[in-house]
Amino acid sequence: MRDVGEVRTTHLLDVVVDLNPPLDMGVGPFGRRILFGAASGSFEGPRLRGEVVPGGGDWTLFRPDRAMTVDVRLTLRTHDDALIHMSYGGRWIVPPELRTDIADPVESRRIDPARYYFRTAPLFETGAEQYAWLNDIVCVGSGYLIEGGVAYKVSQVL
Repeated sequence: MRDVGEVRTTHLLDVVVDLNPPLDMGVGPFGRRILFGAASGSFEGPRLRGEVVPGGGDWTLFRPDRAMTVDVRLTLRTHDDALIHMSYGGRWIVPPELRTDIADPVESRRIDPARYYFRTAPLFETGAEQYAWLNDIVCVGSGYLIEGGVAYKVSQVL
């Protein structure tokens, strides 16, 4: 097999998403579906910054094995008024010993994110010429809970 070198990354942005109250759609054939709607938020990185536009969200699936599948679509508005579509899937795996605390709105924010696995694979789409480079990159993100929502550190894969 050919050596292609190590996968390297560089910081792209940090994003904070303030969430609406969850909408529990109940247990369906694949697990419990809950919509965590995006109410607002912000993002900032070395090459772009701005706000999260209300209306996106995470159509989360809690699988029967208690793992969570993340399915997010957001619209970002940059400081110079460009619109960027951000979508990502991922997994959030909480060890059994943390499940009670993670369900508690106060305790969940006190848990060190290194104790659970919350990873995503963001992709971007935009027609804004100054941000067209986003259309051609792949990213990885690490999520963690914050008061009123969720946050991610997103890195571009080089």
